[in-house]
Amino acid sequence: MSYDLVVWDGDRPADDRQAGSRSDELYERYLGSDDAVVPPAPRIVAYVETLFARYPDDVDRNVVWASPPVIDEASGTIVYLFMSYGKAEEVSEYAAELARERGLVCFDPQAESLYS
Repeated sequence: MSYDLVVWDGDRPADDRQAGSRSDELYERYLGSDDAVVPPAPRIVAYVETLFARYPDDVDRNVVWASPPVIDEASGTIVYLFMSYGKAEEVSEYAAELARERGLVCFDPQAESLYS
């Protein structure tokens, strides 16, 4: 089990419902099929690199990522982050803050809500 966040580069949806729809669309387009492999966009790569620099996996046996390497969950303008529950609160707050600072959208699919 993991705690998930979706981060993408694009216009911020007007509300949570639109964000959920957009998240689903981007997932299907970029991550839902092995047929169309699209390299992650430069802004997504930079975001993941910064996130991973702060939270590398398995430091002192402290597993952060439920699906490493994180960059493998990035394609096109989206990255789907799978975090271990033990670090989810701390990492998701930083991930959302970092996304906001970089002009990216951050969506929590469990709560079906945008991070502000």
